[in-house]
Amino acid sequence: MKQNRRNFLKKLGATGAVAALGDMAFSQESLAQQTLARSEGSSENDQPIRLALIGAGIMGTEDTNSALRHANVQLVAVCDLYSGRLESAKKRWGDHLFTTKDHIDLLKRKDIDAVIIATPDHWHKQISIDALNAGKHVYCEKPMVHSVREGMEVVNAWKKSGKVMVVGSQGVSSLGNEKAKQLLAEGAIGDLVYAEGFWARMSPEGAWQYNIPTDGNEQTVDWKRYISNTNNRVWDPMRFFRWRNYLDYGTGMSGDLFVHLFSSLHFITNSMGPNKISAMGGLRYWKDGREVPDVLLGTFDYPDSKEHKGFNLSLRCNFVDGTSGTTYLRIVGTKGSMDVKWEEVVVKMNQTGASDDPFLQEQARLRGDTESRAKILPPKELVYSAERSWKGAHYDHFGNWFQAIRTGGTVAEDPVFGFRAAAPALLCNDSYFQNKFINWDPVNMKLI
Repeated sequence: MKQNRRNFLKKLGATGAVAALGDMAFSQESLAQQTLARSEGSSENDQPIRLALIGAGIMGTEDTNSALRHANVQLVAVCDLYSGRLESAKKRWGDHLFTTKDHIDLLKRKDIDAVIIATPDHWHKQISIDALNAGKHVYCEKPMVHSVREGMEVVNAWKKSGKVMVVGSQGVSSLGNEKAKQLLAEGAIGDLVYAEGFWARMSPEGAWQYNIPTDGNEQTVDWKRYISNTNNRVWDPMRFFRWRNYLDYGTGMSGDLFVHLFSSLHFITNSMGPNKISAMGGLRYWKDGREVPDVLLGTFDYPDSKEHKGFNLSLRCNFVDGTSGTTYLRIVGTKGSMDVKWEEVVVKMNQTGASDDPFLQEQARLRGDTESRAKILPPKELVYSAERSWKGAHYDHFGNWFQAIRTGGTVAEDPVFGFRAAAPALLCNDSYFQNKFINWDPVNMKLI
């Protein structure tokens, strides 16, 4: 059936294919929706998933709230190095919580099945490995690792553990990405030749100017543990509460935002990644002592592979932009393009050829060429939008993880996928700071 449908679309041609696909909008069940339907329809007698949070900042809180929207999920413990967040966690989720500043104490508990890791990036690798070795399922925020040298350590620990690990680039579970993946596979825009992505943030908090609490000091923060796996420094509240600004702890704009675009692109195209990476940028506005640029441009060369023909990618990001948070991924093919957001896909077809041009057809008619009568043209642009009832990519990403835990299944973004998305983002920083092209083997996941 699927093969006959694909042949039918090819016979229609690219523009006709898009028109034919128009009735298969987001109301059609996506892969994530089908998974969630099975999960949400489960019996109340299903064994609950007992969850712990490691890193209770902005993202950790959002992750946990998304997780707890699912049935049969319980939060039993929270770990953070700042006592203020532990106190807030009990107020938000209940006094029953076990709280600690030592993730090892948390991982020893037998009443924990799975953990969310939402710490600064420099702790992702070690806590993921510790959790897997302790027999816990893992949800780790992107970019999974702090450098490409750490990637295979996490991959190998995951494979050895037999546990379910998912990386938190939530767009992989979005309706927009799933629709774009379907359309590309059906040949709606022809062969992929180019892609570009853009991410802008304008608010101070969006530029990592996170709030520094008045009680944030060496008595309330375990600073020594925080810096124990990196350079030794005296207490600095900026480096703890605004950690993304510093290379010891964060991964810059590329590790925070480019990795989302890589994750979406790789999901849609089935790509393993680029083999050549370059980046330029600068510190243009936020001159507040940060070590990473606030404007970053990246270019990437994707080689021919069995998954797709070779293409090029350009990404750009800035923290001072009047578009106030605009983000998109544009995928360009030989017959058209797609603008992809998590909740929407806009398909735009190339201009029609001379044989389909209404003006030329009318001129032919005036000349007496009656065989060139004008035709009804299919639409050159179609917009696919998610239904209002959709609960969002964040919700679906957790649903995918919970279902895999309960059934022994797989997730959309396992550590291999997560590393292949993180690597080119992290190598952007290397290219920028080393002022050179970086060569990468996306299949074997290693530097060349």
